[in-house]
Amino acid sequence: MSLEIKEVNSQYDLRRFVKFNIDLYKDCPYHVPGLIDEEIMTLSRDKNPAFETCDAIYFLALRDGRIVGRIAGIYVPRCNEIWNENHVRFGFMDFVDDVEVVDALFDAVTAWAKTKGATALHGPLGFTDMDHEGLLIYGFDQPGTMATIYNYEYYPQHLERIGFTKDQDWKEYKIFIPESVPEKHLRIGEIVKQKYGLKVLKFKKRKEIWKYAHKIFETLNTAYSHLYGFTPLTVKQIDYYVKMYIPMLRLDLVTLIIREADDAVAGFAITMPNLTNAMRNAKGSLLPFGFIHLLKALYSKPKVIDLYLIGVLPEYRNKGVNALLFNDLIPKYIKLGSEYAESNPELETNNAVQAQWDYFRREHHKTRRAYIKRI
Repeated sequence: MSLEIKEVNSQYDLRRFVKFNIDLYKDCPYHVPGLIDEEIMTLSRDKNPAFETCDAIYFLALRDGRIVGRIAGIYVPRCNEIWNENHVRFGFMDFVDDVEVVDALFDAVTAWAKTKGATALHGPLGFTDMDHEGLLIYGFDQPGTMATIYNYEYYPQHLERIGFTKDQDWKEYKIFIPESVPEKHLRIGEIVKQKYGLKVLKFKKRKEIWKYAHKIFETLNTAYSHLYGFTPLTVKQIDYYVKMYIPMLRLDLVTLIIREADDAVAGFAITMPNLTNAMRNAKGSLLPFGFIHLLKALYSKPKVIDLYLIGVLPEYRNKGVNALLFNDLIPKYIKLGSEYAESNPELETNNAVQAQWDYFRREHHKTRRAYIKRI
């Protein structure tokens, strides 16, 4: 049976590109399907502001007209400049367990990377840190989350077979909700508020958070600047994510730490009910009933909480601001009857973020990896 590698050049093929992930994992109990229209928007040059500075190419692998694989090549010059490298990323990658398919997909994206003068191919990564990144290498029997990639166990085996090696790992934890806020957390929180002139800010109405929406992402830019592969979001990218994510926040599970002197966001925690089952029930679409599943889950009493985004300005890192965030959130998790939180990916080298869980019972249940190969 003949294999064809086809560049995606039409909306029809782009939709097929996106849907292949859902089709491939339709019988997998651990996979979390994304929203088709949202991923199409991410991959569309006229929708995603990342394309102001990025370039990308998408390939489908077809055998006798049936899709058996997909991959994206993504070129992010700003990231290369910041990190003093010339790499091309691969991402949005899925394939059947077939040597010919894998080799053909990576041959295609490698040839494109060479046209950019790239010296290495690394990933899976997206346009920004807001996209899914990191191939699952441990925890294949654990449910995925809305924020992460789930992949079959044969994926890393194929990447290593064709010469990819570890570039960076992320760990994920189940952090079990305690019966009460640790006493040391409470003491640290009060000291931090007084010493640095900070206050905890909560919202009851969605319109109240819009004033701080851009400030949250500006703090994210500063807080994440030292992390692997991070590129600061532009103003237009921040606009894009604000419009995408602010309307879906559950306000009682969002906490900001504000510096009283200038109303700056010193730290933030955006947490949400785990939407894994709701996303499965939606099957990639908000219509006709997908949005009902998501709304029901969003305002439920969830067993699992997703720690979606947490950031603290560098000058407050290791000063106890994280304790202040969770002094507010833990009582809310207890009231909801939540059992544990999903940390989502944390760089294995980021000792500061992992140290914040030292006062809690936790379980390392997933690891994911960014791979690299010189070309």
